[in-house]
Amino acid sequence: MFRKILIANRGEIALRIIRACRELGVTTVAVYSEADAESLHVRLADESVCIGPPKSRDSYLNIPRVVSSAQITNADGIHPGYGFLAENAQFAEACEASGITFIGPPVQAIRSMGDKAVARAMMRDAGVPILPGSQGVLESPEEAAAVAETIGYPIILKAKDGGGGKGMRVVLSPDEIERLYTTAQTEAQAAFGSGAMYLEKYLERPRHIEIQVVGDRSGNVVHLGERDCSIQRRHQKLVEEAPSPAMTPKLRQDMGTTAVQGAQRIGYYSLGTIEFLFDEASGGFYFMEMNTRLQVEHPVTEMITGLDLVKLQIRIAAGESLPFDQSGVEFRGHAIECRINAENPEQGFRPSPGLVTQFHLSGGPGTRIDSHLIAGATVSPHYDSMVAKLITHGADREEALARMRRALFEARIEGIDTTVGFHLALMSHPDFRAGRYDTGFLERLATPVT
Repeated sequence: MFRKILIANRGEIALRIIRACRELGVTTVAVYSEADAESLHVRLADESVCIGPPKSRDSYLNIPRVVSSAQITNADGIHPGYGFLAENAQFAEACEASGITFIGPPVQAIRSMGDKAVARAMMRDAGVPILPGSQGVLESPEEAAAVAETIGYPIILKAKDGGGGKGMRVVLSPDEIERLYTTAQTEAQAAFGSGAMYLEKYLERPRHIEIQVVGDRSGNVVHLGERDCSIQRRHQKLVEEAPSPAMTPKLRQDMGTTAVQGAQRIGYYSLGTIEFLFDEASGGFYFMEMNTRLQVEHPVTEMITGLDLVKLQIRIAAGESLPFDQSGVEFRGHAIECRINAENPEQGFRPSPGLVTQFHLSGGPGTRIDSHLIAGATVSPHYDSMVAKLITHGADREEALARMRRALFEARIEGIDTTVGFHLALMSHPDFRAGRYDTGFLERLATPVT
């Protein structure tokens, strides 16, 4: 086991990793920007190092500063959390070159799955179903138009190095493709430093279902079931649940087996998530991407399996084998996660940074709160707007929903706008309660859920 782990992240995920390390008896080092000097993860870590000004590129994304912080504190492991450097192959290489274990998958897996066009090709070769689309990176809007003409509209343009909904545009007809290609490419260049694009056939009402996989260095890989992440705005997730209301035992087995097959083909170990688009009308599912890291929504899987995924990830990085095989994975009940963001839903989910004057999220039976916020803390405009995750678990979906509605009703966060009211209304919406939703659910509502 590691002696000391540096956490290359901030906020609730840094706090989550600190808690796992403390239970494992591992010393922790927090890194922080000047904006996060008073953050809870800094207060609760055993040691802390300031790595720069508030802007991410000068602090949390600064590889030399993060690695040197691990060296001067004699950390023998670095956990990247999610976001920032979590899927940066250069960072993983820098860790290994410095004699520090990167708590994550092999560098080559990060690199190949980070290139969305390469990932599509590798998964296709592994027998994982993919949507019709371009064979690789597109060279021009004219090539995009030619491919689209072959597979038929609508299509979706995607950034090769994309994520978080950036660099993506749905194209409904030929007269839109040149304009939207240019728009998506410009956005991708600004967000990822690369304007390389590819395209796929666009499914109009799919569900976004992801399979959690975990593997060890001996080649053992299992899946931990699915999460339904279809409630989104602008391709960014707002609610996740497990199991999916659309899932059947046969479909879970097929998707899980396919995900394991894909992970084994690329020699994957650590935690990872293979994301699919599921077409309920045809019953077909198609590879979308693989996230080579811990996911924001990992708590719903923990709630229904009883596993601590962060501790499991750390143990695998330390060289331990999986303590169970596929037959040892059991699913119990239903779990739902609401991402509480510092945003104003009535104004297009506009970010709402500022001083938090009151912060109370209710516990109670089957309720979990993952947050770094306390009253008196300031939500910075420099980082992601998510300030908390509220997770509930019940014997079935109806009980998990009832507990979520109760917890949201009792929530009190003042000083900033949040999505608490949005989530409370959504949990009571008849279509959501019936499990009738897809990735376009929120966009189609005649009256916004607020």
